Amino acid sequence: MTDFYGDAHRVLQDEFGTRNLADGLVQITVQEQIVGADAAFIEAADMFFLSTINHAGQPTVSYKGGDPGFVKIVNPTTLVFPSYDGNGMFLSMGNLAANPLIGMLFIDFQRPDRRRVQGRATVVRDHPLKVAYPEADFLVQVQMTQMWVNCPRYIHSYTKTGASDYVPRSGVVTPLAPWKRIDTIQPLLSAADQAKAAEAGLISTEQYQASVSEPGRTPQT
Repeated sequence: MTDFYGDAHRVLQDEFGTRNLADGLVQITVQEQIVGADAAFIEAADMFFLSTINHAGQPTVSYKGGDPGFVKIVNPTTLVFPSYDGNGMFLSMGNLAANPLIGMLFIDFQRPDRRRVQGRATVVRDHPLKVAYPEADFLVQVQMTQMWVNCPRYIHSYTKTGASDYVPRSGVVTPLAPWKRIDTIQPLLSAADQAKAAEAGLISTEQYQASVSEPGRTPQT
């Protein structure tokens, strides 16, 4: 783990007198395998934040959600997660296809805790686990290089009130994202989504904005 810190990290560690602590934390927390309680923590997650690097070298962060278990540990150094239908931009997926270096941040907001994973990601269209993910376009396989526990001190405690209706599930018809029903959006959609929108009924931009602005309602985009 001698390459865990760079010169800029060392400058700040020396300024604040934390070099010994920083080195100790690497020895104690940084792992090269995901096993035991760490594996259970990740496989129980229903969301994580994915960091990728775009074509201009700009880091970006995206939220990824699913039902608990949507991130699977294949073996102690490999995990997979699905790429579901989104807004068609494929920002994260396009980024990692060009630059495989990624970061993953898993947070438990109910019992503040978190894990950070660094690795190299690959888009896999014919992965044997794909059958476990209804409607996934493909899976992302991550070869983990490092995983560590982060201090949860500043994680606010939140209570989950419900799961998203838009997560694909076996035997359940996944509703169309409401914004795909907006009339002015139709020419931009795929033929399949246009057909779904027509069946669900088109709405105006004003109707959409009003619906997602209702008290207690979270916009589904």
